[in-house]
Amino acid sequence: MDELTRLDEDWERALCIVAHPDDMEFGAAAAVARWTGQGKSVAYCMATSGEAGIDGMDPDECRGVREAEQVASARLVGVETVEFLGLPDGVLEYGVPLRRTLTAVVRRHRPDIVITGNFRDTWGGQNLNQADHIAIGRGVLDAVRDAGNRWVFRDQVEQDGLEPWGGVRAVWAFGSPDGRHAVDITDTFDVGVASLEAHRAYIGGLGWTDFDPREFLEGFTRPPGSRLGVTYAAPFEVFPMGWGG
Repeated sequence: MDELTRLDEDWERALCIVAHPDDMEFGAAAAVARWTGQGKSVAYCMATSGEAGIDGMDPDECRGVREAEQVASARLVGVETVEFLGLPDGVLEYGVPLRRTLTAVVRRHRPDIVITGNFRDTWGGQNLNQADHIAIGRGVLDAVRDAGNRWVFRDQVEQDGLEPWGGVRAVWAFGSPDGRHAVDITDTFDVGVASLEAHRAYIGGLGWTDFDPREFLEGFTRPPGSRLGVTYAAPFEVFPMGWGG
């Protein structure tokens, strides 16, 4: 396979917008640990609280459990800001209301880079992606463009005091089967494993009795690592933003 291109790390602020607690840990947490270790600012925004994710736990109880696990997991990789938008887990819909919500998030945080998860139909084979992931990823791309246009969701600017923000250089989607870029996570791989292990209740609730976070992440990161010339790497699909983007 072709070699991967190294991600541009000449930036200061990143905002990660994903559908659920645990999404970052299944693909990008070790990369986040690398960047916070470089002194970069990284914030997390979870569209839902993953409250529909554990079959044996009522959503009202599950919400608190999964939020707590996500906050603890984020702390392990150096992320202090973790927001939960409270949107309904499992039934997110792509459209104007979602774009509006995500646009406000981008305008508040004013990041250089926005990170989201894979929103392609599959993971690169027969395994179908989950609907929430697809809705959020598509919504993120639109929201990044919307955020820079003061005439889109203008009430946020005129009534809520949110200034337009057109400073996002690119959106990066981790786990995409079309990823052509990657970052070396060899030195932060172990903390990435620990961050996934922090989602104990969720993983246990799935009934994955034989699931090994280290083995899973090794399988996910060794092949791109080989293509990047390192031991472990996190792959991303890059969507450049800016004028006309």
